[in-house]
Amino acid sequence: MPETKSPLRSLPRNVWIVTATSFLTDISSEMLSNLVPLFLANVLGASTAIVGLIEGLAETTASLMKIYSGALSDRLGKRKWLTVLGYALSTVAKPFLYFANSWGWVLGVRFSDRLGKGIRTAPRDALVADGVQEKQRGLAFGLHRAGDTFGAFLGIGIAALIVWLNQSQALDLTRRTFQIAVLASIIPAVLAVIVLAVGAREASVPNKSAVPVFSLKGMDKRFKLFLLVVILFTLGNSSDAFIILRAQERGLNVLHVLLMMMTFTLVYSLLSAPLGILSDRIGRRKLIIAGWLTYGLVYLGFAASTSGWQIWALFGLYGVYYAATEGIAKALVADLVPPERRGTAYGIYNAAIGLTVFPASLIAGLLWQGAGSWHGLGPSAPFIFGAVLALLAGLLFWRLVPAPDSR
Repeated sequence: MPETKSPLRSLPRNVWIVTATSFLTDISSEMLSNLVPLFLANVLGASTAIVGLIEGLAETTASLMKIYSGALSDRLGKRKWLTVLGYALSTVAKPFLYFANSWGWVLGVRFSDRLGKGIRTAPRDALVADGVQEKQRGLAFGLHRAGDTFGAFLGIGIAALIVWLNQSQALDLTRRTFQIAVLASIIPAVLAVIVLAVGAREASVPNKSAVPVFSLKGMDKRFKLFLLVVILFTLGNSSDAFIILRAQERGLNVLHVLLMMMTFTLVYSLLSAPLGILSDRIGRRKLIIAGWLTYGLVYLGFAASTSGWQIWALFGLYGVYYAATEGIAKALVADLVPPERRGTAYGIYNAAIGLTVFPASLIAGLLWQGAGSWHGLGPSAPFIFGAVLALLAGLLFWRLVPAPDSR
């Protein structure tokens, strides 16, 4: 009998190279991303409204660039070098956090870092989708998310080690600890750019556009409806920085927060590929709806939590939501659009999420601490708001968006 080739071995080279790049990048990024909100609050004295403003503006920057870079990759018929450029820009920006002495400086670095993310995300996703058959898209994107998230797991672990060695019992983050983490993040970021530049192969894009097309015209109606429900969901999906601040508010110190993040990324990493494979078998729609339901329930738990260990446990379950939605939603986008419009579609999809994160994070910060003479509704409010919108979005997705095979 002929030897049966395993699904993993049959995946194209670019899937593995992009996964390795994301793995290294997230080692670097996650050393810092979970410490940045603590650095802003503990060292620079920024309010939750400022944290929300920084996260929102940074993601808006990325979102606007995602629209153009995705469409440009369709126009050029090339994905690789736009992706390399985006990773390189983020790598150059991160070391400047070492010198940050005001929240405006942090905003500038986050702006540059997210600009790089905006350049790379849509071409990168299209680079993964272009060489993969439909029956393997869930596996390909699930593997990518697993590699990305395992890198995050290691990055948070390194950050936790740095915190443990410098301030193991301290509730608040210190500047010195943060600066050491910034320096440690540079090496994997540089390696990620080298791996992608040397290892990836340029994709062949059929029927490339004469000019970049930013319109939804001609796109499948189901893709448009999917965008609408994603926007509604994301309006309640504020930056995870607020979960980190909630954990600290409930009594977890910096080291405990990082260990909590490791629990989340471990769950996310272990489940991403299996759930991606499951989506190839039973459909993406069912898993995304289940993921949004999980999100809503976990957010209600965040709102009601009275102790740090409850936040920790719920954050582990939060990894189930990510594994059931992040990569699978991108596989669904590929299912719903023609190959020659994938760059544009991923740009619009990622932009819709990123642009909505700005009001989402700003609303969350205002609901928590308010602004001016209004003192907000307290730390539970943004999580209740997010849970309600997630459950509503899941209901609308179920009712309005048919499965891709129900044409």
